[in-house]
Amino acid sequence: MINKAKLWRTTRDYFFITFGMALYALGFCGFILPEKVVIGGLAGIGTIVYFTTGIPVAITQYALNLILLAIAYKVVGKRFVLGTIYGATMISVFVGIFQPLFSEGFTQEPFLNVVIGGICAGMGVGIAFTHNGSSGGTDIVAAMVSKYTNVSIGRMMLYTDVIVISSSFFLFHQIDKVVYGYVVLILASYVADMVINTNRQAVQFTVFSQKWEEIATAINNEAKRGCTVFTGMGWYSKQEVKMLLVMCRKIESVTISRIIKSIDPDAFTTQCNVNGVYGKGFDDLKVKMKPANNNAPVRRPAHSSETSAHIPPKI
Repeated sequence: MINKAKLWRTTRDYFFITFGMALYALGFCGFILPEKVVIGGLAGIGTIVYFTTGIPVAITQYALNLILLAIAYKVVGKRFVLGTIYGATMISVFVGIFQPLFSEGFTQEPFLNVVIGGICAGMGVGIAFTHNGSSGGTDIVAAMVSKYTNVSIGRMMLYTDVIVISSSFFLFHQIDKVVYGYVVLILASYVADMVINTNRQAVQFTVFSQKWEEIATAINNEAKRGCTVFTGMGWYSKQEVKMLLVMCRKIESVTISRIIKSIDPDAFTTQCNVNGVYGKGFDDLKVKMKPANNNAPVRRPAHSSETSAHIPPKI
């Protein structure tokens, strides 16, 4: 029997991966490529090949992706390859469609084109990533290198992107093109991080107040959020105090702040951003669990089973 919820999630993921890759290709072909700016990744290598030989970027990009995926299949496994091949295919398809349509940038200002293109590319990558997609390219290289070295995936991607962008100087002999390439790299990375992290950003409040009961009740009833009450001691006053711990979505933080201020304007309150809150009322914790080893030997206590049966469980 088909699980409708799982089918819906999969369909939604593929839709947003497709949309993200289309947005990336639009930013690249419509704003960046007409300015002859080389960006990081396989799109940058494809740009160098295009301006050197005339081979369309999509062909070079997809060919290199297939080669890297074939190598990655043996190095990092089937799961990574299957999760990457759809995004890699879609980005090449959309680059192949959009490249012939844009011979000039949308605006007459090169820097403005680069900025808009970087934002579009970052948003596209971020949208695809939040739905378990990947565009391939330097992601594949970084995943393979990080498997055998201590270099992180993010750092390896940065190294490869810097090498690709810097090499464009030997093609155009224009330092401004190299600088524009770095602008795209920084913008796209920042926007992608914003899209990815905003999706799961939350806020943590700690509240110290004599009216803690009223505040906790109001947060429960009005904001529909839970509170945890801790008992402590104010070391300056040497008196017992109650502390409220509240977790909420970032968009709900203003509501929580208003509730606290309306009940006790003098409440001592701290607020900090937390990246990811998992559990009831928030996101699901998505991790792949290791399969249980049924063949593992069972460790028994040193005492007999009758003795261990009388030991009370630890709470």
